[in-house]
Amino acid sequence: MKPVSNVTDFFVIASGWSGRQVQAIADGIQEELAKKKIDPWHREGYREASWIVLDYGDVIAHIFFQEKREFYQLERLWAEAPRSMLTEEAGRVHYPKSH
Repeated sequence: MKPVSNVTDFFVIASGWSGRQVQAIADGIQEELAKKKIDPWHREGYREASWIVLDYGDVIAHIFFQEKREFYQLERLWAEAPRSMLTEEAGRVHYPKSH
């Protein structure tokens, strides 16, 4: 995000297919970071679970209900930002060839 925004270094964008799944993704992020004694600066949208924002300063996580993700299209809005793909295999980050 640095080349296109001074708000944060990274956006993490994820989505779930139900409100409970969206909350579970947010819970998982918070639990794993809490183990490292990292707490969010701000958390918003948890109760509604259609778009949860977890602000960790340098990293902001956006967890969407899939329908909301398609509507807001953050990837399109920030299309000029470099992208990385985080896979489940050992939490490795894979950079696209264009990066």
